[in-house]
Amino acid sequence: MNIIRLERSGPLHGSVKIQGSKNSSLSLMAACCLCEDPVTLSGVPDIYDIRVIEEIASDIGMTAQRQENGDMILDPRSIHSANIDKAKSSSYRASYYFIGALLARFGKVSIGFPGGDNFVSRPIDQHLKGLKAMGATFTFHEDYYVVEAKKLTGADIYFDTITSGATINCMLAAVLAEGRTVLRGAAKDPEVVDTAIMLNEFGANISGAGTDTIRITGVKHIEGGHHTVIPDRLIAGSFLMSAGVAGGSVTVTDVIPDHLGSCIAKLTEIGLHIEYGDQSITASSTGKLKATRVRTAMYPGFATDLQQPLTALLTQARGRSIINEKIYPHRFQHVAQLRRMGADIEMRGSAAFIRGGAPLKGSWVHASDIRAGTCLILAGMAAEGITTITGVEHIERGYEDAIRAFRSIGATIRLEQVDAAQAEEKLRISSIQQ
Repeated sequence: MNIIRLERSGPLHGSVKIQGSKNSSLSLMAACCLCEDPVTLSGVPDIYDIRVIEEIASDIGMTAQRQENGDMILDPRSIHSANIDKAKSSSYRASYYFIGALLARFGKVSIGFPGGDNFVSRPIDQHLKGLKAMGATFTFHEDYYVVEAKKLTGADIYFDTITSGATINCMLAAVLAEGRTVLRGAAKDPEVVDTAIMLNEFGANISGAGTDTIRITGVKHIEGGHHTVIPDRLIAGSFLMSAGVAGGSVTVTDVIPDHLGSCIAKLTEIGLHIEYGDQSITASSTGKLKATRVRTAMYPGFATDLQQPLTALLTQARGRSIINEKIYPHRFQHVAQLRRMGADIEMRGSAAFIRGGAPLKGSWVHASDIRAGTCLILAGMAAEGITTITGVEHIERGYEDAIRAFRSIGATIRLEQVDAAQAEEKLRISSIQQ
């Protein structure tokens, strides 16, 4: 099995070109099922979740070919099925976008229950509410469910909670629905806007994306064309945090600074110096980090996906910091791993109380999801001794090449292969010694 080994890094210096957004790419690729002509997507990252989408696309008849320049060409003209492989669709959460993208075309979609990172409860009730309002019915089986609709009709939908996934899914379904659909309480995420922009470029009629009310007037058909994926704001934010953890100065390039407003504001509050370019951001250590309070929220609030790497940063800030997780209250699997490294963190419900300044020590730790893996990489940069991270496959779900990217800014990090049984024993011993 693969593991990541890190040693304490000195001050970081360098720049990282940020890859295209994983979350945006997942919705854009599914949205291509709505099109009648081929689509070229630039900036789609070469990661595990994307490769699963390519396999699903191939299964239903849509070709997805990666070009030498990195562009991906998707051709939906030969789609012949809306039966999504249960195992593949259950391997990542955003598989549900195929419902919205295929329902109008086939009238029936069969798909496995959403998988991906396990934060105990990621309900799809708002997806059901929106699609039912447009005329869909659901039949649930043990490991899959079937969505049917003889005709999708525009509806006025009010989401009970802000959800990016349901906003995108219902927007996809509404594009070819008859009449007008209004999504109220919609998510404002850049990934929602990116999907709407691409569909509008290809002939859809969507307005209001980026606000809490999105209006979609159904059209008869969607063409194809070319679209460039937005940069991954979550990966960019994590690299900016690394400058605070290890010191030095880190620049992220090919980014949209406006997408990182809440992150930048919080890093400035903690004590990092931030400089902007048109498509770049530089974070520099000032040598002193301040404790803070953070409450995660839907965009434009502080992203839940940045909560975990921020926890690593706050272990280095003297004083007591508090992180209140309002989106996924159970998203704290990384805390037990940080404690193995000597972090002083107390959990109270959905809040983590971090007493910063306690020295971290290298240990064997496990990454339970992408962002937890990022958190442990950042913690390893500040820890004395060697930090060994298992669960590398989770990190690979989000990063094209995490090792290369962190090395480019000066991190002492490498990928190794070890015997799986030995790794499990090391983790067990590490847990006992905590």
